[in-house]
Amino acid sequence: MSSDLQIKNKRAYFDYHILEKFIAGIALLGTEIKSIRQGKANLTDAFCTFIDNQLYIRNLHISEYTNSSFYRHDIKRDRVLLLKKRELKKLKSKGEEKGLTIIPLRIFINDRGFAKVEIALAQGKKEFDKRESIKEKDTKRELDRMLKK
Repeated sequence: MSSDLQIKNKRAYFDYHILEKFIAGIALLGTEIKSIRQGKANLTDAFCTFIDNQLYIRNLHISEYTNSSFYRHDIKRDRVLLLKKRELKKLKSKGEEKGLTIIPLRIFINDRGFAKVEIALAQGKKEFDKRESIKEKDTKRELDRMLKK
């Protein structure tokens, strides 16, 4: 049941330097996974934080499932991310360093039909770094145009 569904956080690569990536499971309710399979999730404002030695994803917007009857989930509730203890310890120690944060990059459905979140240990970019990213993107676009002609 492999799916090509991928919900990406497009701002993550623009706002952050990605240092290390992890794949985490996510604890979801029935209507939430159905909404994700319909592609109705948004990672733009989402971030990860530790609460009592568990990693949570906050501000992940999962729209209500259109065909649900009486039970509706909270759209922006905190959801537990499922990682190995070793990975959690590493993320917790690195996340406490100054300037480092944990951000979600994308949500996808794996081969077994489970929703997974790719998270990254990241460092925020300064304003001049963002300008450099824009320049690189523009020059790459120009080169692609030249090569197509």
